[in-house]
Amino acid sequence: MAYSELIKNFNRIRAYLRSFYVFGFMHREEFTQKSARSYDNERRRVESWLGEYMSFGQDADGRRVFLSVDSRAIPENPLYRAFRTKSFTERDIMLHFYLLDILKAAGGCPEGGQYEAGLSITGIMDELSDRLSEFEDGTIPDESTVRKKLREYVSLGIFRTKKRGRETIYMLSEDRIDLSSWNAAAAFFSEAAPLGVTGSYMKDRIPEKIDLFRFKHHYILNALDSEILSGLLEAIGKKQVITFTSRRQHVTALPLKLYIGTQTGRQYLLAWTPENDLFSFYRADLIDHINAGGVLTTPEDLPERIRKFCSHTWGVTGSGNTEPVHLEMTVYAGREEEHIVKRLEREKRSGVVQKLDETHWKFSADVYSAYEMLPWLRTFTGRVTGLQCSDPGVTERFWEDFDALEKMYGGERDAVS
Repeated sequence: MAYSELIKNFNRIRAYLRSFYVFGFMHREEFTQKSARSYDNERRRVESWLGEYMSFGQDADGRRVFLSVDSRAIPENPLYRAFRTKSFTERDIMLHFYLLDILKAAGGCPEGGQYEAGLSITGIMDELSDRLSEFEDGTIPDESTVRKKLREYVSLGIFRTKKRGRETIYMLSEDRIDLSSWNAAAAFFSEAAPLGVTGSYMKDRIPEKIDLFRFKHHYILNALDSEILSGLLEAIGKKQVITFTSRRQHVTALPLKLYIGTQTGRQYLLAWTPENDLFSFYRADLIDHINAGGVLTTPEDLPERIRKFCSHTWGVTGSGNTEPVHLEMTVYAGREEEHIVKRLEREKRSGVVQKLDETHWKFSADVYSAYEMLPWLRTFTGRVTGLQCSDPGVTERFWEDFDALEKMYGGERDAVS
C-alpha cells in the first residue's frame, strides 16, 4: 500500500506520537503492533508535519526519535497540524463542494425572514443528477448518502433547515462573524486554553497572521487530547454516562469535572462510577475510545456529595472513601509584605487563611492527601514558623527535605514547632 500523509484513525496517531516522539522511550524494534514497514510509514507521516521539530538520539538499544521544541521560538502549537490530515473518500470531497455550490446558487433570506429559497432533498438530488451527468462516469450518490451528509453539515452549522409544509428545506448558514476582530483572542486561546485547536482553526480563516504571544510554560502536548476532551465536555454537558478505556481497563462512569494541573498542565477527569459508588480521577492522556450512553438516574444526594468531595481535594487524589487529614501552616509576612498574604488568598484553593497578628497568618485545610501539598508548602521556605498535620508523615517529610538540604549546602536549620 502506498504511503499517504492522511490518517483515518486519529487515536492511532495519538498513541504513536506519545510513545515514540513525546516520551521518546521506544525504538523501531519495539513497534510490535504491525510490521516494520508500518512503523516507517507512520514515521514519514509525522515527519511531513513536524520535520523541523524532530531530533534523534542514540543509546545502547539503538536510535531514538523525539520532538524538540523551544516554546520561545514558536508562535503556535505544531501538534495541531495532525488534525488537518484526516483522510476522506472521493465521494466525501465531491459531495462537499457540490452541496456547497448547489445551496449557494439556491440562495436564501437572512435568518428570521421569510425563506423563499433553499432546496429540498428532491431538488438537491435533481441538481446533482444534472451536474454529474456531464461526466463520463456519471455516477450519482444514492439519496441516503446525501441525506447523511446534509445532516452532518446541519449539525456542524454549515447548513440550516426550515420546514416548508411537509418538506425540509436546506440552506447555507450565514456567516455574520468578522473573524479579523478575533485575531488576537484566537491566537491566545489556541495556545493557552483547553481545546485550543478550535482557536487554531479560526486562525486559518483569518488572512492576517499575528505573532504576539510566547509562553514560558507552554503545554503543547494537550493538543493530542483534544478529541478526548471534546467528548468528555459534551458528555458532561448532557449528563451522559460514558464508557472508556484507561490503562487497559474498561470504565463506565458519569463524568463530572475536568481539572488541569497548574505545574504540569496535565488534564484529569473527575468521574463518579456507579458500580462502586466512588469518585475517581483519570488522566485525559490515558483515556481512549469514549462511547457515550444514556442519561443516568443518580442518587438525590449526589450533588451534595460532589460538593463535599471537591472541598477536600487539593490535587487529584481521593476517592470519597477515605477521611480527610487536617493541615495547618503559619506563615510570617512583614508589615510591608502584603503580596505574601495576597498570594495565600489567591492559592488557598479549598483552604482557609486567617490573620493571627500583625505579621503572622495561618493557612488551614482538610484534604484527602496532604502529600500533594508539599511542593506548594515548600515555596514558603524561610517564612514557615509552624506546621502541623494530623498525618505525622507529612510534617516529617517536610522537615526531612530541609535536613537533606542542610547536609547538601551546610548550615543549621532553626527549630520550628
